[in-house]
Amino acid sequence: MKELKHINKYFLKYKYKLLFGVIITICAKIFALFTPRFIGDSITIISNKLNGEITQEVFEHELTTTILLLVGAAIIAGGFTFLMRQTIINVSRYIEYDLKNEVYQQYQRLSLNFYKSNRTGDLMNRISEDVTKVRMYTGPAIMYTVNMVTLFIVALIYMISVAPKLTLYTMLPLPFLSFIIYKLSKVINKRSTIVQEYLSSLSTYSQESFSGISVIKAYGIEGDNYKAFNTLATESKQKQIDLTKVQALFFPSMILLIGISNILVAYIGGMQYINGEIEDIGTIAEFLIYVNMLTWPVATVGWVTNLVQQAEASQKRINEFLKQEPEIKNNSTQAIEIQGNIAFKNVSFVYPDTNITALDNISFSLLKGETLAVLGKTGSGKSTILDLIGRLYDVQSGEITIDGNTIDQIHLESLRDSIGYVPQDAFLFSDSIENNIRFGKEDASEEEVIEAAKLAYVHKNIKKFTNGYKTKLGERGITLSGGQKQRISIARALIKAPEIMLFDDCLSAVDTETEEKILKSLRKVSDGKTTIIVSHRVSSAKDADKIIVLDDGKIIQSGTHDQLINIDGYYKELYLKQLSSKEL
Repeated sequence: MKELKHINKYFLKYKYKLLFGVIITICAKIFALFTPRFIGDSITIISNKLNGEITQEVFEHELTTTILLLVGAAIIAGGFTFLMRQTIINVSRYIEYDLKNEVYQQYQRLSLNFYKSNRTGDLMNRISEDVTKVRMYTGPAIMYTVNMVTLFIVALIYMISVAPKLTLYTMLPLPFLSFIIYKLSKVINKRSTIVQEYLSSLSTYSQESFSGISVIKAYGIEGDNYKAFNTLATESKQKQIDLTKVQALFFPSMILLIGISNILVAYIGGMQYINGEIEDIGTIAEFLIYVNMLTWPVATVGWVTNLVQQAEASQKRINEFLKQEPEIKNNSTQAIEIQGNIAFKNVSFVYPDTNITALDNISFSLLKGETLAVLGKTGSGKSTILDLIGRLYDVQSGEITIDGNTIDQIHLESLRDSIGYVPQDAFLFSDSIENNIRFGKEDASEEEVIEAAKLAYVHKNIKKFTNGYKTKLGERGITLSGGQKQRISIARALIKAPEIMLFDDCLSAVDTETEEKILKSLRKVSDGKTTIIVSHRVSSAKDADKIIVLDDGKIIQSGTHDQLINIDGYYKELYLKQLSSKEL
């Protein structure tokens, strides 16, 4: 139960609803326990009439009264049972809602390295399947436990007062039932955990296959992909069957022991009635009903134990993530206004998951309103500079300052709110085009959305779609071309009107003519904004105030376009190569 202590705060949050539900549950069971008594009384009344012990008038009066009481008790018990489920099960849904939100918020807090080391399918499974298992503990497990305790206390007291010996024989098989189901529950818990792990693997594999379907089709490996999925699905199916085989013993075991209890009640009770130890024949019928009523609560001892064990296993998986602290922490409580002066001072950075040195002793500075272009070969560390400015990672050595303040001491939300970032891999959400652009500014008007699209030179493309800006995009914007995705991503950054604009090779999928138009727009909107452009094209860099060239994480050249084309080196070679291929 150690792992489930995390849920106690939610029990406290909904304590009054939960307490009301418990009281309703007790009332429902008390009224339900009147039913066997009234049925027993009815049979006794009928027996007395058959034996000539009461008159017809007395018989009709007593039987009518008993039946009315029986119906009344059943209606009241049914009403309380309805309220019981509405209250306790609703509380479990509230807790499920809160826990899912807590997990999701934690997912958003955690740093990029967390997502590099954990699979998407597993993350999804913990926020869905595992939270559902915990919900069963916070609702049904509590409800059935209260049911069991109430039934046992009230029913046993009454049964012992009526027929102590018969009660003993009636209860004899029930501990065995509870023990068997407890043992089955342990096996079920173990196999359920394995099934959950396989579900995570299936979710991950499916998600990756759907995301990479274009690659799978392009390489014609649908058959191999299916075989791999089928192997995983077959293993998962076998684990599900192994679990079902154990679960299949649950109800047969319960029915067997119920039957034994009923036989004992009928035989022992009948003998006691014959011997005069029990006065009313209705007592036997009454006890038979009590046996059937008490059997399920006894069975729920094992079933609830199983629910608790499954919930603890699931909560343990959830807690593993909830207990993780983000590597990137907000070290300031004071929100500030960012101007955009950026300085790198002897910055070095090694990716912790691969130990690859991305930056090695990098230094440069930018004043508010200046533009820096960063060029270099693939893997030279260009994108890492942008990641560090957005504090997606923290530097291991050296210092990054913004407006003279060390970056890790700047309020994290203030920093990121001041940045408009266009990643190399343009990511669009499965939503309308306008909402994807509005992602940069949620309260943006329609005019602002259109203006941002015009600046990114994607407005004309959008207007050609049947639904225009209302067009729904597929997952990751799969319905658009690479250039369209990049330009919508640029529009999303521009609508934000940030103080710092970061463009990570975001024009690679557009032609040079469109690139020139977009760059012209960027120069217009970036006036007074600090801008960093990462690119493989000299055309994107030539108008920048400063240019640096990276190789293997080090700055090998720096200067302006005019300075660098007159110096032998990477920049001049790239310029001449792209000039000869008519890209400039």
